[in-house]
Amino acid sequence: MTVHLVGAGPGDPGLLTVTAARLIANADVIVHDALVSNEILALARPDTELVNVGKRRGSGTPQDEINEILVHLGRGQREIVRLKGGDPFVFGRGGEEAMALKEAGIQFTVVPAVTSAIAGPASAGIPVTHRGVSAAFTVVTGHREDGGAEAIDWEAIARVNGTIVILMGVAERGEIAERLVAGGRSSLTPVAFVANATRDDQRVVRCSLGSMATADVEAPAVIVVGEVAGMDLLSALALVGGADRR
Repeated sequence: MTVHLVGAGPGDPGLLTVTAARLIANADVIVHDALVSNEILALARPDTELVNVGKRRGSGTPQDEINEILVHLGRGQREIVRLKGGDPFVFGRGGEEAMALKEAGIQFTVVPAVTSAIAGPASAGIPVTHRGVSAAFTVVTGHREDGGAEAIDWEAIARVNGTIVILMGVAERGEIAERLVAGGRSSLTPVAFVANATRDDQRVVRCSLGSMATADVEAPAVIVVGEVAGMDLLSALALVGGADRR
């Protein structure tokens, strides 16, 4: 049998790939993250075993243990889906899990997905690139286990032209804002937080880089920094399911 490393996308079941939906429906066991929505898990068979290995800040199943679970399950005779929020290889530790399975000699596949780094802003009417406004975008994690936001060279990122998209950065938003300004970004730079992106409870909070530290927002949220964060293209909402989630 095979372990499938499957991306669940940003949250809306309608944004699953056809392959992801098929594998979820046929899985014997689904090992899933905390951010995978109940609507997506409901696509599984009633007899499918669900294993929650979700992580939250400061708690959850350690990655080494998750790797061991996948290796153990992969040695059986069942179809295993490792279901991860977003794309497996975009800050999803899918690479680590793939390496563990490869070293154990277990067959696996990787099913890419729509990453929230793009779908989140789009669901709020924010294009990460826009002619004459932003010709590039940088995606960066806002948290590192070996030192939080301090382990990231935000001053260097600030000097890169274009949009900055930050995942897992809500808790560190004050330090991130301070260091981006120190790196040369104007404190007036538009910022948008897209919380629970593409879901029914999506919420968009807009502010400036100077007021980012005090923005009233809770994780999970995608943070967009740059001139495009001041845009609200309602037509873009049709690209993520058609619902008005403003």
